[in-house]
Amino acid sequence: MRPGPKNLITDVAGLRVGNAANHVLRSGATVLVADRPFVAAVHVMGGAPGTRETDLLAPDRLVQEVDALVLSGGSAFGLDAASGVADGLRAAGRGFQVGDQRVPIVPGAILFDLLNGGDKGWAENPYRALGAAALAAASDAFALGSVGAGTGATVHQLKGGLGSASALLESGLTVGALVAVNALGSVTVGDGPEFWAAPWELGAEFGGLGLPNTFPAAAEPFPGKRLGEATTIAIVATDAALTQAQAQRMATAAHDGMARAIVPSHTPFDGDLVFAAATGEKALPDPLTDPFVLGHAAAACLARAIARAIFAAEARPGDLVPTWQRRFGHD
Repeated sequence: MRPGPKNLITDVAGLRVGNAANHVLRSGATVLVADRPFVAAVHVMGGAPGTRETDLLAPDRLVQEVDALVLSGGSAFGLDAASGVADGLRAAGRGFQVGDQRVPIVPGAILFDLLNGGDKGWAENPYRALGAAALAAASDAFALGSVGAGTGATVHQLKGGLGSASALLESGLTVGALVAVNALGSVTVGDGPEFWAAPWELGAEFGGLGLPNTFPAAAEPFPGKRLGEATTIAIVATDAALTQAQAQRMATAAHDGMARAIVPSHTPFDGDLVFAAATGEKALPDPLTDPFVLGHAAAACLARAIARAIFAAEARPGDLVPTWQRRFGHD
């Protein structure tokens, strides 16, 4: 397993990611879109999720493919980002055809960033426009850190952010992850700079620090956020041809990556959720073994993407918590 050429989810051919942010609002939106509809699924493990159109991602539903997936800040208000994406896709002639109408299928998930110091006194919900802008910006190259849905994110004692990573497998398949990290838990070990995700790091993609010699194994975490104020929302993707049921298993396995990179994770205070996307460009070389390998690779990619999000976060005036770079003297 090695990183793809960009080390981004867009190493999965045909995928594009767009980000949009409002730094006065201190929030933003991120969209994953493909050249054509793709199989998608979802698995939720957090206790406080906020979602749109996730029920239709079950394997027994009529619609088996989607046009885009959206991650957004803004709590419940941020669900409107998917409406802006749907508007843009409809204008482009995309969507599930019903008679002479096309209805873009755009599931989404949100995180809570309403108490991060930004100006939330809007007269009109800003997230529809942020979703539309994110779609317009979609590209195979995009920034990490304090961008898109990760613009106003925080974790325990640090700024959160948007992260991504990819892996090329020996089978010829590609896996990638995209994540907005706004967790209650910590991504670093104890009071040091080392990341919990260090065992999964490839090269020095988030500093190459490895793990410390000791672990705070007996420490009892205290929630630094209230119920509903935290969430890590992610997408894992592959170019493999998967059924919706197989994609759902990949999303389920990917949650292991969240637990490897955030301590604690999947708490009653978090809305932790993973979407899975499969473009179907390549048949599974081994239908029995490859889904197993894809799940492991998705978990490893997600752990790496989470650490990369915090590693890339940038300081801005008015931040309520420091970035990893500033706290540990790397900026």
